[in-house]
Amino acid sequence: MDKPKPLISLKDIGKKYLIGTEVIHALRSVTLDIYKGEFVALMGPSGSGKSTLMNILGCLDTPTKGQYILNGIDVSRMSDNQLAEVRNKEIGFVFQTFNLLPRSTALDNVALPLVYAGVHKADREQRAKAVLEHVGLGDRIKHKPNELSGGQRQRVAVARALINNPSIILADEPTGNLDTKTSIEIMALIEEIHRRGNTIVLVTHEEDIAMHAHRVIRVRDGEVENDHANENIRSVSAVIES
Repeated sequence: MDKPKPLISLKDIGKKYLIGTEVIHALRSVTLDIYKGEFVALMGPSGSGKSTLMNILGCLDTPTKGQYILNGIDVSRMSDNQLAEVRNKEIGFVFQTFNLLPRSTALDNVALPLVYAGVHKADREQRAKAVLEHVGLGDRIKHKPNELSGGQRQRVAVARALINNPSIILADEPTGNLDTKTSIEIMALIEEIHRRGNTIVLVTHEEDIAMHAHRVIRVRDGEVENDHANENIRSVSAVIES
């Protein structure tokens, strides 16, 4: 039986920056594959190249060398406009700082990617309402971010990440601004999303958060130091409270 094609395939990815006369190698050489339905944690100390790798995975930046195939598309040498199109279609982002529009309701925040995708307003609202209900916020659709708790704001961000049925959910320190109880609720939600078949790449520096993933990739000095299956998966059995 043929092995399935990876959803993400990185081959000899490198990224360097010129600061004055000094060349900084943020990534030296990264080669890895991620398959559909995987739950991967990406770890590394500050300055390891983890953030640069996340930006390349998320099509927020392009590599200086190497090849990146995302869902059959070579995104390594795309223009900014082409990358924006791929991002909106293929990737759902969940950020530490939520990145919500302060004057917009939860419904409008979640529907925003569909505006860029050219979806009709009635369809946008219907889909946004359904996904907000899915993350336990069906009764908060008209609330603005400042009327929601940190955990609720992060759930709005998760709903927005899901709205386009992306190929991959990229979660960058999704619990970084949350207390322990709320972090557990958000991790329970991310686990549930994974169980439903979504591919998740979780970027974190916290070991206990990384332990929820089924595979852990550690980056150091611009290279993959370690890539292994997680033998001690930590699962949240707690029921998410709305």
